[in-house]
Parts: sequence; C-alpha cells; structure tokens
Amino acid sequence: MKFDIIGRRKWWYLLSALIVIPGLISMAVQGFNLGIDFTGGTLLELKFARLVAVSDIRDVLKDHHLEQSTIQLALTGNAETSPDVLIRTKVLDENERRAVLSSLEQKLGKFDIQRIEKVGAVIGSELTRQAIIALLVSWVLMIGYISYRFELKFAIAAVLALIHDIFVVLGVFSIFRLEIDASFIAALLTIVGYSINDTIVIFDRIRENLKTHRKTESFGELVNRSIWQTMTRSIYTVLTVVFAVLALLIFGGETTKNFSLALLIGFVSGAYSSIFNASPIWVTLKEIAERRRIEAKTKGIK
Repeated sequence: MKFDIIGRRKWWYLLSALIVIPGLISMAVQGFNLGIDFTGGTLLELKFARLVAVSDIRDVLKDHHLEQSTIQLALTGNAETSPDVLIRTKVLDENERRAVLSSLEQKLGKFDIQRIEKVGAVIGSELTRQAIIALLVSWVLMIGYISYRFELKFAIAAVLALIHDIFVVLGVFSIFRLEIDASFIAALLTIVGYSINDTIVIFDRIRENLKTHRKTESFGELVNRSIWQTMTRSIYTVLTVVFAVLALLIFGGETTKNFSLALLIGFVSGAYSSIFNASPIWVTLKEIAERRRIEAKTKGIK
C-alpha cells in the first residue's frame, strides 16, 4: 500500500506553516536586504593588480564613511583574497567617487575599472511596483485559465500553492539578509512558471481519474492515486532542474549566486507544494463543498 499523502494533509499544512511563518515575521520585523536596483546606489567593479581582501577594501572605505558598503570578491583558489572586487555603496556623486577610487589606488595599488553603475531610487521604486504587478497579474491570469480548463477550486488550490512558494523564497532571503536585486524578480517569475506547470500535470491526472470515479472511492483516495501516477515524472523533473541550478550556484559567478539560490529554493518548494499542498487543498475544498451540499439537501428534505 502506497503512502497516504492526502490522509496526512494536516501535517503538510503544519510543515508549510512552520516554514512560512518565521519568514513572514522576519519580513515584518527586519524587512529585506534590498540591492541598489531597489534602493539606489553606486556599484564599482574593480580589478586590482594584486590580491586584496575584503578587510583591506573596508578599511579604505571607512575613511569616506562607507564602511557599511557591500563588498564581494570573485571566487579564486583562496577564498580570502582576490584581484576582482565588487563594491556596492550608497549613491556617490562624481567628486565622492573620484575620492574613493583615489584612496583605493593609493593604499591598495593600481586597478582597472571594469564597471561603474549608478541606480537612482526612482528606478528602484519602479522596479518594485512592476515586480508586484507582474506577480499579481500572473496569478489572476492563472486563476482564469485554470478555472476555465478545470474548475475554480483547482485554481484556488494552485494559486495558494504558488503564494506558499513565493513566501518561502522571500522568507529565506529576509531571515538570512540575502541581497535582493532585479535578477531576484526574474527568479520569482521563473519559480511561478515551474511550480504551476508541475501542479497542472497532477491536476490533469486528477481530472482524468474523475471521469471514471467510483462512488465507493473517496476524493482523498482518488487524489492519492493521481499523485502516485505522476510521482515519477515529478521527481525526474525536479531533479533535472535542481542539478542544473546547483551547477550554476557552485560554478557560476558572484552575480548569479543569489539568483540561482532563489531558483533552487523555489524549485524544491514548488515540487513540494504541487504534491503536498495544492492537491490536498483541492480535496479539502471539495469535501467542504460536498458537506455543504449534503447539509442543504438534508434541510430541504426536512
């Protein structure tokens, strides 16, 4: 006898709550570590003639009251030092930027400027607004599409599972103060697309099995059967994308680390929610509707 997923759905709801609630608390208390795409600032990417450490850079920045800046080193054989440095600071005007670069050259030696970018807060607020709108529009369209193809209860279950995945990723990034930039938004939209695809595959099998549904079989038993019929496909799909994202996380550059980490968390959460949240939620909604139908029928007879 196969593992009863639907029969234990309260445990899956509890597990999801234990994962999501700390993230929600963190978001409310300490918020997010927003990158310059959102807060505005100056980004300096430098390539020094010698190896430098984060502490070396920070000591120089202290003279300009920029010690709170984010400093990242490119991966090398020695994790403590690197010639390639990425510095994110508050917005610097032309004179401030020249002063900082001059100090770095005097104290740490010559370097080549690879990139200098300035992002204003107006662009940051626009990115935030567009990101929220993009997510909301995608959810609304999904509700309409799934309701048309299946039924409203399927749509509600699917979108709740998607919201769960988004909150899991946001919660992890908030708790561990991981930087959120424009690529993070791309990761969230990718996660939504992946998660809904896996959920639709399971829902499609449930719909097919509903056509031959026996009255002696409960909705829970039918959904259990449907989930196990698609389990192999779900496992193969998540492992395929996880291996690819892990490779990007381990061997990719510094600028893709948080992007690939967000994808990894979201893909794992999406696979979990498709199996252990979306389908059980549909069963719960279906059972509630069935109980109300029976109660209404009973009252009608009386």
